[in-house]
Amino acid sequence: MVVVAILAAGKGTRMKSHLPKVLHTLGGRSLVERVITSVEPLSPSRRIVIVGYQSEEVKAAMHSIPNLEFVEQTVQLGTGHAIQQLLPHLEGYTGDLLVLNGDVPLLRLETLQNLWQTHKENENSATILTAYLSNPKGYGRVFCDGDSIVQQMVEEKDCTPKQRENNRVNAGIYCFRWPELAKILPHLEANNAQKEYYLTDAVTQVGKVMAVDVADYQEILGINDRLQLATAYDILQRRIKEKWLLAGVTLVDPTSITIDETVELQPDVIIEPQTHLRGKTVIQSGSRIGPGSLIENSDLGQNVTVLYSVVTDSVVQAGTKIGPYAHLRGHAEVGANCRVGNFVELKNTQLGDRTNVAHLSYLGDTTAGSQVNIGAGTITANYDGVRKHRTKIGDRTKTGSNSVLVAPVTLGDDVYVAAGSTVTEDVPDDSLVIARSRQVVKPGWQKKSAE
Repeated sequence: MVVVAILAAGKGTRMKSHLPKVLHTLGGRSLVERVITSVEPLSPSRRIVIVGYQSEEVKAAMHSIPNLEFVEQTVQLGTGHAIQQLLPHLEGYTGDLLVLNGDVPLLRLETLQNLWQTHKENENSATILTAYLSNPKGYGRVFCDGDSIVQQMVEEKDCTPKQRENNRVNAGIYCFRWPELAKILPHLEANNAQKEYYLTDAVTQVGKVMAVDVADYQEILGINDRLQLATAYDILQRRIKEKWLLAGVTLVDPTSITIDETVELQPDVIIEPQTHLRGKTVIQSGSRIGPGSLIENSDLGQNVTVLYSVVTDSVVQAGTKIGPYAHLRGHAEVGANCRVGNFVELKNTQLGDRTNVAHLSYLGDTTAGSQVNIGAGTITANYDGVRKHRTKIGDRTKTGSNSVLVAPVTLGDDVYVAAGSTVTEDVPDDSLVIARSRQVVKPGWQKKSAE
């Protein structure tokens, strides 16, 4: 049995942001959400986030995560002080406590499993994650014997010049036997340069402590400023792209492509250069996306093509072609084998199968049936200055160029709208609607105007 505690109380002043540090995003998730997600396969009995700075904002950002508990650290006096806040909440608990940091977002599940397994197999009082760094500046140092039993831990600010030469660093990730740690926590002292209560002081007092080295030091990199956030993003992108390349996805020029960790791709998807995939996006086999496209929180079916276009919060069915320079947003739903072409915008619009909106059109709050053809420059005027209204277009209906459909309006099946018409009234099935002024020609107009 293990309880997970995540330290997320700090302000993060070096981020130079009004947003709490742990809420900055990395690969589609906030830093702290990534840490929370990383421990789910361990099936912890409880997940506790220790909050402090802008605690209500942090809590609100994670309201959708089930079975998450919050503990307040109203004054930030160090990591030891943060864990002290758990004492009344874990009274009587006899299992293990895994301590993670909300600003260390790159830990792999395998690393956490190895740490916890080592802790249990060796019956340690505490087990800590360590790494060897070529440049250990900023990290506390760990001193062990030949069996990886920890002899001493020293925060960098308290290290002597000789101690700073040690490259084995403390990653700030711990696994404790909670009953043994709980006995030590009330007696921690702030006898250090920072006048803070260090959890490392408790580590050296609980009993047998073992260090576990992480194979990839990049996993323990913390985020303290925007430069470190960018570095972590590069690392995460390399991981994500390697995963999809090995899974049968083609990434043309991977260095120019970005993919959130929350994206799902099927084999034989092709991602062209300068394309960015965000949020909860799913792209099915055979689809070709890009170049120069942004897909966010959208589902794309098989054999869809998207060229130089933006698709957000939308669904596109199989065989449909999008772009170039199209924009789908606001829960657009496009059927199978459709064409949404050059400079077309769809907002909160549903298109049936084999419907074409080829170029230079805006359809907002519109429902169109199957085999509809929307002529160039067709606009649905959906806003009356106060409210939005819907336009309904039946199957096999065709609109001529530069038509305006003033909502609310319904066009039946097999309707033809003459070019240049402004339609303000409903049109029944199998009709031709002409709604424009009769052309008037006045010969000799220039001569008469000059007189």
